[in-house]
Amino acid sequence: MSQEIVFTDRVRIYDTDAQGIVHYAGYYRFFTDAAEGFMHDTLGISYPLLDEKTWFVVVESEAKYYKSAKLGDELSVILKPKLLSEKVLRFDFEIFVRGTAICAGHITQVSINKQYWKSTPMPQSIQKKIKLLSESKNPQIKLKRRAQQGKRR
Repeated sequence: MSQEIVFTDRVRIYDTDAQGIVHYAGYYRFFTDAAEGFMHDTLGISYPLLDEKTWFVVVESEAKYYKSAKLGDELSVILKPKLLSEKVLRFDFEIFVRGTAICAGHITQVSINKQYWKSTPMPQSIQKKIKLLSESKNPQIKLKRRAQQGKRR
């Protein structure tokens, strides 16, 4: 069973175009904010800097858009972490507005040694925490984000 972590967010003016519709790049902010929240709030580590030697770099991303979000909409961002190897972490995302899926995508990141810009295994403690989450019997974790309770809508 894959663990889901749920964050809430709200569409801000800087996410939108002149018509108040979220610009396609805005969805990547929602993805990144959820990933950062997961790393900080769930795993208790900084992001993208994992420690003094190691950080994550994005090597692949994708988003599929089904419907538009508008200025002021409350979003439920569902994140599913997947440890692909000791060096690669993928976050899968789904974004909902009022119970309707509007976007899905992923971000794949590689752990690198920031001095040499070469891939390196991420710290064992992070790998263990992600593995424990993926094996959890609880299918969903709801986290507060921006002082709002996370929930699927």
